Amino acid sequence: MSELPIGKGDDVSLKSSFFEQLVEHTFVSELLQEAYYGSGELIEVLRSEIDASGYDVVLECRGIMRHVQLKTSRPGARAASQKVHRKLAEKPGGCVVWVLRHEDRETRRMRLSYRFFGDEPGKPLPSLSEFKVAKHNKGDATGKKKERPAIRVIPKGHFRVIETTEELVRVLFGLSSAGPT
Repeated sequence: MSELPIGKGDDVSLKSSFFEQLVEHTFVSELLQEAYYGSGELIEVLRSEIDASGYDVVLECRGIMRHVQLKTSRPGARAASQKVHRKLAEKPGGCVVWVLRHEDRETRRMRLSYRFFGDEPGKPLPSLSEFKVAKHNKGDATGKKKERPAIRVIPKGHFRVIETTEELVRVLFGLSSAGPT
């Protein structure tokens, strides 16, 4: 398997909106297939139009609701943390799914693995109070980077490594692979 960027050079950054949607659609497709073919369950998917409360999608399965903030990177990327909005902790089943996209030039497909920050199905996001407050990427006129009081920085080490979509579905909804009924 050749894990190389499929586009040319900065192609991904130049088409970031497209690429963000591609990863999100691939993620949702993988979840839906795993839940149905693995457990005979359906997942309802609601998409956020405005990212003001810290989540991108809402997933519901068997009465368990998950407000999910999606992050993405390639395996081995330098990202040492992710920024998470405090409001996500107020949402039912709030969690962060960091999607690691393994791009394969030969198959022209992405294989996904994950990192997860959250709690058991039906429980809220763990407290964010222990994490440092994020700062703006760019400084003001004096060069000072102001704090973003609603955003916390979660180090990579606080994310649980999840290798397969089957395992992620178990973590999100407590589903086990029994096949469709």
